[in-house]
Amino acid sequence: MIDIAIIGAGFIGGVHARLIDSIEGARVSVVIDANLDRAAALAEPRGARVAVSLDELGDEIPDLVSICTVSAGHADLAIAALERGSHVLVEKPIDITLEAAARLADATRVHDRVVGVVSQRRFLPTSQALREAIDGGTLGKLTGGTVESPFFRAQSYYDSGDWRGTREYDGGGALMNQGVHALDLLLWFLGDPASVSAASACVAHERIEVEDVVGAAIAFRSGAVGTAFASTAAFPESGVRLSVFGTEGSATIADGRLTMRFADEEVVVDDTAPDGWSTIDWAHRAQYVDLLSAIAENRAPAIGIEDGRRALASVLGIYESAETGRAVSLI
Repeated sequence: MIDIAIIGAGFIGGVHARLIDSIEGARVSVVIDANLDRAAALAEPRGARVAVSLDELGDEIPDLVSICTVSAGHADLAIAALERGSHVLVEKPIDITLEAAARLADATRVHDRVVGVVSQRRFLPTSQALREAIDGGTLGKLTGGTVESPFFRAQSYYDSGDWRGTREYDGGGALMNQGVHALDLLLWFLGDPASVSAASACVAHERIEVEDVVGAAIAFRSGAVGTAFASTAAFPESGVRLSVFGTEGSATIADGRLTMRFADEEVVVDDTAPDGWSTIDWAHRAQYVDLLSAIAENRAPAIGIEDGRRALASVLGIYESAETGRAVSLI
């Protein structure tokens, strides 16, 4: 039995608990949160214990620690878990600074544990099929791509917690917290970015320090060019839309469907999930299964620290460009 500790008993901690419940051979053994009532609400139905910190566990060492707290501090919590001997899964983003991400990378090498960073959209059937097509060369040479994350968050969302919409704890807004998953997909398909040029604004919300709309042009090291848009002020919100273009074909993912178009045919792949599951939660579960397999097989997970660092570097580069009005090199 794999014992898993969840740090952070908020909404995403509850999602992780449900995912763990569904995986044979895994269980939530402890829920850690400064709010013991909230921790108990998540722990008691599962027969798990509660704690306010990792230190309170004493000699108990969970096999895996899942970090489900606010963005700032992800790396410090992950490092503390590594130092105790646990493997780690970090919710996105890996942290809010590259310095923190580098410290986590160093600690992972020192303690020789498996560390994964959540980016569950890569595990959707549509994403997997597109990556397979790219790797197989069926789209030809990739020339560019675009991704849109037009979401909506009411003012009440930001007012629900004093950390929401702050640079200190959230690290950013529509891109860092909502659009980063889709941006990660674009990077996964098109490779390492070379530079970014961006603009951002807060146009629809009050009392927040971060953007609710941002757009960026991305130059990739391969020569491809892409664009990214993220918003929490797009009503009514729609799902992520992503397109990749090549010399032999093009592909678009939208509304849970991948459509690949070539000179003489069209290929369609749909996202699917078992009854009772959303496709995104089922993909999230697939990432958990991959991570647990990586632990058992002593291998790297499908999505690791470098993936999380690359996404974070791109987000921070976009923020810097939006603030300075200049292109920012990521090389």
